[in-house]
Amino acid sequence: MSSEYSGKNAFDSEVALLKRCSDGDVAIRVSNLSKCFQIYSKPSDRLLQMLSRGYKRFYREFWALKNVSFEIRKGETVGIVGRNGSGKSTLLQVICGTLNPTGGECVVNGSIAALLELGAGFNPEFTGRENVYSYAAILGLTEEQINARYTEIEAFAEIGAFIDQPVKTYSSGMFVRLAFAVSVAREPDILIVDEALAVGDDAFRRKCFARIETLRANGTTILFVSHAAAMVVELCDRALLLDNGELLFDGSPKETTALYNKLLFAPEVRRAHVREEVIRAMQVSGANPDISMTAIGHSVVAPNIKTESAHYIEGMVSQTRMEYEQHGAIIIDPHIETIEGVRVNSLVAMQEYQYCYAVRFLENAYNIQFGMLIKTVSGLEIGGANYPAVNRFLPAAKSGQTYEIRFGFRALMNPGTYFFNAGLQGETSVTSERIYLHRILDAVMFRVQAYEGCMTNALVNFDIASMATISEE
Repeated sequence: MSSEYSGKNAFDSEVALLKRCSDGDVAIRVSNLSKCFQIYSKPSDRLLQMLSRGYKRFYREFWALKNVSFEIRKGETVGIVGRNGSGKSTLLQVICGTLNPTGGECVVNGSIAALLELGAGFNPEFTGRENVYSYAAILGLTEEQINARYTEIEAFAEIGAFIDQPVKTYSSGMFVRLAFAVSVAREPDILIVDEALAVGDDAFRRKCFARIETLRANGTTILFVSHAAAMVVELCDRALLLDNGELLFDGSPKETTALYNKLLFAPEVRRAHVREEVIRAMQVSGANPDISMTAIGHSVVAPNIKTESAHYIEGMVSQTRMEYEQHGAIIIDPHIETIEGVRVNSLVAMQEYQYCYAVRFLENAYNIQFGMLIKTVSGLEIGGANYPAVNRFLPAAKSGQTYEIRFGFRALMNPGTYFFNAGLQGETSVTSERIYLHRILDAVMFRVQAYEGCMTNALVNFDIASMATISEE
């Protein structure tokens, strides 16, 4: 931690520096913004701190934000990504004015509507109808304006008779429905969404994103926080990467989310090194915006193994890998390669790849069949293959032999995270039926990169071609 965050009581001079901006093109300007929280070990320490009048410290400091600076122009849609605890929510609360910064300055130009937390701005004892009026008033609408928009708000929320029940009886999805409906009814200058749309059904989320697109088209500035890289790439013009309260990267959504994934999946012992790489990427990008992340080196996974740095996220390994007991064979080194033989785990949609693994036979085996399976994060099986084909087998393999297995495939999956299984079935001298000689569940974890124009409401892109013909009587 730098000297700026030590050797003083950060709260002796804390002032609210949320200002209104006079620059007509700037929606939000954040300059050297810092936020420190006092963490007490026990409640009595708060009283002792008050009585000590600052002569002794009974708390430890936690810096949620450290010298964060950026500028957002009017009409921009900016994504904010980062691990849990990176400072995203704290930053948004400072921008909204619900938290005072410890240092630095936050300048805002325009009205703000924010979905920061479930139920924020709502009274749980009030009915939905009463909360519409109270929350809309907080957002700056007059009673006359609320009356004019009420029917639209109720129709958008689609909660039916629950509108006249206390919101403490609402599900999280109903909370979001009503809060979002009120927030966008005003058509704010700045809309802030902090993971609130992660709850609720798909149909309503689609409705919300359609409304966000309308606001974008009308010039609303949008700050969008999400852990879903595909959404950030699809929705945003730009993205910020926060980590441990610091702004590590500010760039294109694709580049930012790629660096975020690299940091997210980095082993703990390598995380500091990866952070330095991301900071270097920021310096390179700042000096020359045309330089992409291919200029930032990635370490190889093992000696003499060729990896493609732009499409290999070091440390992205399956945490749910599970191996079956070996019965005379062992699967070795499952991985994905390009057609040219370069190892990757961040795939470009619609491109050709090979899923590879080796099998070493520890004893003689018969009627052998190798297999693979592709699964989603939730475990849904979306595709697979066998070699040889179904109901066909290799007659025999000798002890000591090693087979190299390659399954060619095209990355038809839509952007997201997926897993490969690897397995082989067969018989040995001690088995009277075909069994798994070895099997690895979630052997390889990989991502399919988001891209402009991709559809994100399905698992597989069938690359469907369409045409229409016209006939006249």
